[in-house]
Amino acid sequence: MLSAVLLGATAWLFWGVPKGFFPSEDHNEIMSTLEFAEGTSHLEIARDMQKLTDLVRDDSAVASISTSVGGSVSGANFGRIFFDLLPRASRPGRPSIDAVMARLRPDLNSLTSARAFLQNPPTIRIGGNLSKSLYQCTLQSTDTNQLNRSAQEFERELAKIPGLADVTSDLQIKNPQVNVAIDRDRAAVMHVTPEQIQNALFAAYGPRWVSTIYAPDNQYRVLLEVERPFQAGSEQMSALYVRSQDGHLVPLNSLTRIETLAGPTSVSHYGQLPAVTMSFNLLPGGSLGDAVNQIQELALRTLPGNVTATFQGTAQAFQRSTRNLMMLLLIAILVVYIVLGVLYESFLHPITVLSGLPSAGFGALLTLWMFGLELDIYSFVGLILLVGIVKKNAIVQIDFALEAERNGGKSSREAICLGCTTRFRPIMMTTMAALFGALPIALGYGAGGEVRRPLGLCVVGGACCSPSSSPFT
Repeated sequence: MLSAVLLGATAWLFWGVPKGFFPSEDHNEIMSTLEFAEGTSHLEIARDMQKLTDLVRDDSAVASISTSVGGSVSGANFGRIFFDLLPRASRPGRPSIDAVMARLRPDLNSLTSARAFLQNPPTIRIGGNLSKSLYQCTLQSTDTNQLNRSAQEFERELAKIPGLADVTSDLQIKNPQVNVAIDRDRAAVMHVTPEQIQNALFAAYGPRWVSTIYAPDNQYRVLLEVERPFQAGSEQMSALYVRSQDGHLVPLNSLTRIETLAGPTSVSHYGQLPAVTMSFNLLPGGSLGDAVNQIQELALRTLPGNVTATFQGTAQAFQRSTRNLMMLLLIAILVVYIVLGVLYESFLHPITVLSGLPSAGFGALLTLWMFGLELDIYSFVGLILLVGIVKKNAIVQIDFALEAERNGGKSSREAICLGCTTRFRPIMMTTMAALFGALPIALGYGAGGEVRRPLGLCVVGGACCSPSSSPFT
């Protein structure tokens, strides 16, 4: 009855413990992406970025700062700030990287013109795009208009999910655009071709390379453009003239009609279909497994049939790894059962050896739950290690007990009691060696110790609760 209760409790804990992928590791680096309003000029972004760097450069945990403006795959209305932090031992108060990010976030969001997204760069970046937040979910559809409407509604609902932060998307459909409509009949009367109008606009606002200055040790391109005051807005285009084929200067506004519109900065694609990528971060204590489940439920509830949602990058790898790791654990137990069945020439005794696994799994999962940690890649490694530790101790006991029962004339109860007392010393030697060896890992000592801590806690908690290896039983 106790074994059945432990087996049920282990299964309940397995589904109840939060699931994760790779734990957050402190690399002494923070990346911040700042999103400005679409159409914001490069000079305005650079000016606001300078204000923000002045606010955060004196933080006690920051060693140095580097910035970049525009030029990213996301669009020209973005800036990035890269923070190099002091090692945690050298930071005043030794705050974690999550605490430093929480402290920097209000200052970076202090300007109404920009929205800041902070992330701790992962140890291993698995696929996906370079987005403003760490985890990604991509919407796809053949109907671009339906995709844009659904993406805006989905983003609003996504931001309401508890445990998520920095919810955003790469949808940029409000970028100011200037449409120059040519009056072709009037242009023909004035002997001006559309190509001449296009060349005039490119010479005024495009990077036209007109000459090269050769210096003794370098060469410099000469780019033609109008002065900066005349680049401030579309109304300044009325000052441009186009030289006609007969040599006369013709005002551009007499040949064209200027229309100010809003349109997409770019149209993203994934798998040859138009796509919008949502990205999000997790709040401290948030679980990636819970977030993935809630986002899947939201997609089923809100998205129309012609819009699909799939996870990308780390979130997608988490979905696949959860299924694969569970299958790997079951296969490991099955292989152990087959090998033991061959050695003992019995179908029953391997089950006797493996009967201590549920209690060991219960102890490992209970320890993770008590310390508020997730069942992630490292935890699964700890569970697989427990299979070997618990199996080894049970084999030492049961092998001796079978010999005493078959050749010593002992009853089953007498044989196992004799096996426990006789094999107590070697079992305790190996068990305590494993416990004390895993204890520094469980305490999180050393650089990056917070990543390996779930592995150590699984080994310590599982070994303490297993009846075949616990010093308490």
